[in-house]
Amino acid sequence: MAFNDILVSIGGVGCFQILHTILLLVPVALLSCHNLLQNFTGAVPDHYCKLPSSRVMNSHDETRLFKLYIPLDKNKKPQRCARYQIVEGFLLNATAHQWEEKGTEFCKDGWTYDRSVFSSTIVTEWNLVCNHSSLRQIARSIYMTGVLLGALVFGSLADKVGRMEILTWSYLQMGVAGTCAAFLPTFDAYCAFRFLCGVASSAISVNSISLILEWMPKDGRTLAGNFFGFSYSFGQLVLSAIAYKIRDWRLLQFAVSAPFCIFFIYSWWLPESARWLILRDEPEKALNHLRKVAIVNGKKKEGEKLTVQILCSEMQKDILIIRTSNSVFDLVRTPTMRRMSLSLIIVWFSSNFAYYGLSMDLKDFGLGVFLAQALFGGVEMIAKLIVMLVMTLVGRRVMQFASLFMAGVLVVSYSVMPQDKNLLCTALAVTGKAFLACAITCMYLYTGELYPTEIRQTGMGFSAMNARLGSAVASILHLTGDFSFTILPMLFGISPIIAGFFSCFLMETKDSHLPDTINEVENRIIGKLSDSEESLSEEFTYQVHLKEIP
Repeated sequence: MAFNDILVSIGGVGCFQILHTILLLVPVALLSCHNLLQNFTGAVPDHYCKLPSSRVMNSHDETRLFKLYIPLDKNKKPQRCARYQIVEGFLLNATAHQWEEKGTEFCKDGWTYDRSVFSSTIVTEWNLVCNHSSLRQIARSIYMTGVLLGALVFGSLADKVGRMEILTWSYLQMGVAGTCAAFLPTFDAYCAFRFLCGVASSAISVNSISLILEWMPKDGRTLAGNFFGFSYSFGQLVLSAIAYKIRDWRLLQFAVSAPFCIFFIYSWWLPESARWLILRDEPEKALNHLRKVAIVNGKKKEGEKLTVQILCSEMQKDILIIRTSNSVFDLVRTPTMRRMSLSLIIVWFSSNFAYYGLSMDLKDFGLGVFLAQALFGGVEMIAKLIVMLVMTLVGRRVMQFASLFMAGVLVVSYSVMPQDKNLLCTALAVTGKAFLACAITCMYLYTGELYPTEIRQTGMGFSAMNARLGSAVASILHLTGDFSFTILPMLFGISPIIAGFFSCFLMETKDSHLPDTINEVENRIIGKLSDSEESLSEEFTYQVHLKEIP
């Protein structure tokens, strides 16, 4: 029997698969909290130059000093980075005209921040405003660079040492590094530990989806893959709720990091991928895990019937074909793998470039940061529920193209919409981001089904690396500031449209078995071409036969 048949014989989508998927998806929900955390911990409150404390005797003096010391910009709003020059002996009762003649200077004594929304952020902690405002986006880019590195390193490493080894370590790294980041005294140290969080985040993401797919029979893969994306959107709702209750950035950082220590503890009881163990010539361990799964699913007798010979017989050819060492170059070793990898590079990069580009500054959509985060998460969850049903009916490739193309059209429409139409702009941006979320959800499932088991983690890691490269580029582009309200959204819209057309070059995987080797992937394409040629030949023979009939 094939490996999928083995999973079906010991319970199919049983209690183990459900519990296993839930335990892996709970950490994934908190990953979205970390990826979007700086929307709250790095929020920029209203601020202005600190008033000279020696002259503030009461609230009346403070109000008068604010009007006299803080100049107004062209929109008649208080300037954030300048004040009128302070001259010793200058009287408080001087006229406004006399104050204006003095000229302005940089905020030498620091800033006063509006703490009505957040009691503390990294911006207020380390004064990341005015000349230092770019450091806020640099901190986000450093985190995304960690995610990029984690995808590159841990993806291929998991194919060599195992999925669970990497996942367990990543839980610990995320818990420890995230907790340390919450209590470090300097900005440099904070960025360093956030970088480590990013590395762990990528490893958790790619290993979780692979473990879910490799323990799931093909009948449950679509549902499980969509719940992976669903949990990420649910995490956005969790983040908005936690951030609404916890307004101090250090406590918020700790609140979303500490649970990973719990995930680290229970991960010791989660089994390694039996499919990976068999292909790595460790069938005894695979058999032990499968029998435990059978007991959990109430199929103990079926589990006892399994033997090492049964596990190896069907996959013996694959075991012999697999080389002792796999690398990222295997992704482009054969023609089919090259075409598939190139298409996935563009799809992953473009969709994440657009998704995180729209996610990084929620206030750009004219909403409060808590409401915007909850709105994005809620709309994405509804969209993914619809995708869950549609993908089962129409397949992965059609869904991938449709979600990317629609997302691009909506975001481009948002980019050319007049900024004063807040409601329409918000609707276009939120709906476009929801389609992008659907595309990313489809991609995780689709990519896991396209790459064979022997290099699945390498492929997932390489794909995730391109995704994080896209998010890092989006973060860097935000460093440019407010140079244009049109160009950035236009870029975020055009890129998924291009990616949508490249997704058409991927083969459909609906109702297909997971491939185990590169040769199997190549043979699938050859088999489909042979079937197509055979059909054309039969059609040609049929037409000739019709012509011969008098």
